[in-house]
Amino acid sequence: QVQLVESGGGLAQPGGSLRLSCAASGSISSIKAMGWYRQAPGKQREVVADITDGGSTNYGDSVKGRFMISRDNAKNMVYLEMNSLTPEDTAVYYCKARLKGRWIEYDIWGQGTQVTVSS
Repeated sequence: QVQLVESGGGLAQPGGSLRLSCAASGSISSIKAMGWYRQAPGKQREVVADITDGGSTNYGDSVKGRFMISRDNAKNMVYLEMNSLTPEDTAVYYCKARLKGRWIEYDIWGQGTQVTVSS
């Protein structure tokens, strides 16, 4: 069974930076894409960034130019470098992986890591 574990969350001051990591472990055949999502209290979960196995990236409008996603395919890990943080970035950040099975593709989610931006 495949699972995702996020790390690196915590408290940052406005203008500061944090680096999130997500490690996939278990019986993995192929991870087609990985991404980061976030959800603040009372808000819907939104995409932050995603990256395909080929390295193509997409970013949510609110984080473009500030966040950078990267992955290490050999290690089955994905990272999110967050810069110029604002209080609006405060949320639980979730890692997602799209797995490719023999016949289907399916998504799995991590448990999330809290990011709080406050002075």
